[in-house]
Amino acid sequence: MVRPAFDRARRRKALRNPMKLLHNLNPPQKEAVLHGEGPMLVLAGAGSGKTRVIVHRIAYLIQERGVPPWQILAVTFTNKAAGEMRERVRQIQGEGELPLISTFHSSCARILRREIAHLGYDSNFAIYDDKDCERLLKDCAAQLNLDEKRYPPKALSAAIDQFKNDGLSPERVPSGSPYEATLARVYALYQERLKRCNAADFGDLLLLTVRLFEEHPEVLDKYRERYRWIMVDEYQDTNAVQYRLVQLLAGSRQNLCVVGDDDQSIYGWRGADIRNILEFEKDFPGVKVVKLEQNYRSSKTILDGAWNVVEKNRGRKPKRLWTENPDGEPIVYRTLPNEWEEARLVCRETERFLAEGGDLSGVAVFYRTNAQSRVVEDAMVAAGIPYHMVGGLRFYARLEVKDILAYLKALDNPADEVALKRIINTPPRGIGNATVQRVSELAAEKGITFHEALLEAAQGSLLASGLRAKVASFVEELRGYRKLAAKLPLDELAATVMLDSGYLARLKSQGSEEAQDRLANLQELVTAMQVFESSAGDNGLAAFLEQVALVSDLEQEGEGKKSSATLMTLHSAKGLEFPLVFMVGMEERLFPHTRALDDPVQMEEERRLCYVGMTRAKKRLYLLNVRRRHIFGQEQMNPPARFIRDIPADLIDDGQQWPSPAAQQTAPRTPPAHNLASLFEEEIEPEFDNEVRMVPEDHGDGIFLGMRVRHAQFGSGTIRKIEGEGDNQKVIVWFTSLRGPKKLLVRFAGLERD
Repeated sequence: MVRPAFDRARRRKALRNPMKLLHNLNPPQKEAVLHGEGPMLVLAGAGSGKTRVIVHRIAYLIQERGVPPWQILAVTFTNKAAGEMRERVRQIQGEGELPLISTFHSSCARILRREIAHLGYDSNFAIYDDKDCERLLKDCAAQLNLDEKRYPPKALSAAIDQFKNDGLSPERVPSGSPYEATLARVYALYQERLKRCNAADFGDLLLLTVRLFEEHPEVLDKYRERYRWIMVDEYQDTNAVQYRLVQLLAGSRQNLCVVGDDDQSIYGWRGADIRNILEFEKDFPGVKVVKLEQNYRSSKTILDGAWNVVEKNRGRKPKRLWTENPDGEPIVYRTLPNEWEEARLVCRETERFLAEGGDLSGVAVFYRTNAQSRVVEDAMVAAGIPYHMVGGLRFYARLEVKDILAYLKALDNPADEVALKRIINTPPRGIGNATVQRVSELAAEKGITFHEALLEAAQGSLLASGLRAKVASFVEELRGYRKLAAKLPLDELAATVMLDSGYLARLKSQGSEEAQDRLANLQELVTAMQVFESSAGDNGLAAFLEQVALVSDLEQEGEGKKSSATLMTLHSAKGLEFPLVFMVGMEERLFPHTRALDDPVQMEEERRLCYVGMTRAKKRLYLLNVRRRHIFGQEQMNPPARFIRDIPADLIDDGQQWPSPAAQQTAPRTPPAHNLASLFEEEIEPEFDNEVRMVPEDHGDGIFLGMRVRHAQFGSGTIRKIEGEGDNQKVIVWFTSLRGPKKLLVRFAGLERD
């Protein structure tokens, strides 16, 4: 098909008013829009109008320079961002053909549909989602006779995804250790199986496109001719393979415009490489650099405070946001007694904002980890403030929380068929859907509960002997938990279920960021139980489950309301803005995260994350921390986040401590200290004797003084002291990463010899 001549009528109309494209642009924005050929780096600070620049530059190339739309490629990271950009270009252009504006993955899928035959695939290849990939990896692990507990599909998937983000094919994967060598074998088999299925995963969409261009230069030349003008949004978030893809397409023509902000590079944990933007001038000599430093979003006070935080980073481009907006209110900084008072302050100040005429949709609460949302959610439910979650589920709706609650429901009410069916093969016990269906049919046939049918199936002839043994084991497991429920506190009961069922071990073995978040949520569930028992007295399991059910119902009532507050992690907040922002948990080891304390690279990313959170606020910003916080089932006293010290005192309102003494009386009492205060660790006093003699002493159960061990969260350490024995045995470990000791319950710590 011959492509029609580029819409000349629309071009003539635009040329009659060429300055229309530059209307309402500031000088640096105009400079970026009007740039001609050659590479350009647009350093676009928070709230500086970067999307406007990209959209107007696309329109300028088409209307003023006569570039056909099909020769322009604009890529970004989300379908939502791509859709919004397309719509804004359409508003300027009117009717007619638009450039290709899409995500990296969509652009690559489009190319591969046409060209993948060069790599030995058919053009109708399937694109596997996460679940498809995990099923295939499970088969690969079985084919290689690997232990699924040591190499769970989720962990294998995360490792292979990282290899692909780094642009590594199976033969280029490092294999310096036996574990790495095994990963390389799995990766190679996985790719072989994918190709046999004529399928690709999401990582392959980019990696195969790069391979296509590198191995078939004639194909690369074709697309270099097709896409003569390339624009990349959020360039600071690109990984190694995306960088290589852009580099290949730009070729010698280098009509490449990248837009981003190194101060907002916060996704290093998922493969983004900040060096791509920091070293752009070295990679593309002769590049034009334009800085967009005028902010249209925030007050001057908020911008100055945020800049004082991020400018401490060494790995950044020199720039400073400024604004013509008023100075505005000071940044409010408060230290509260505990996390419940912190959440109540959020609610009180939200209500004050509403009383002054604000809208609930303009309120946002940011936290570092998903597990922190639980206390804020409870406080908002109690205060009758509707809310919604961004980038995550409400606490009691999260998969792992619902799984453990289902165990507890089955213990409290054996007739709860829904709960039993949820947990019967969670974690996997080899009891599949067919077995569950046969037991259900038995229950219906005899008019008995599903639980009663399980008891019969465990003893009768309904099932084959192998399946009967598995069902009998499950029934016995529940019977054991039910006995414990009569005598254990709620938190210890839940922790025992997590451990003895294998649920906790399965999560720990995955080793991914997602698994760590799920573990944190389970630990927060234990904290919720401790708080419930200390506040409500000994009301037992049924009362706790009733409270959870009521909270969930109240949450759902609020969902239908037109306006609601927004709760989200700091990572989810990027690109958004709100008149009123609360940043809770501004404490060392929480934010900045423990993992960053001894890693300068990660600490710089934590500092950028703080900057991103602060620059979401338009008018009011609250930075909050507490003296004592229950984290992962234990009480911690952490100092204020170092970022607070970076903000000049004249920008901060750090008035008298809130709340009033009367309000403090209503705070929940401190939970009692059980042996199982945490699934992983128990806080110890800082005055721990650091002069314990390191004489190796074997205790006969695999651990000894002076033994070097490794912990999944805290890294390497040395056992300094051993207390107790059996299920109650504890060790004090001096961890290098923490530069201090931790007391751990051996049964739950998951220590490995280092």
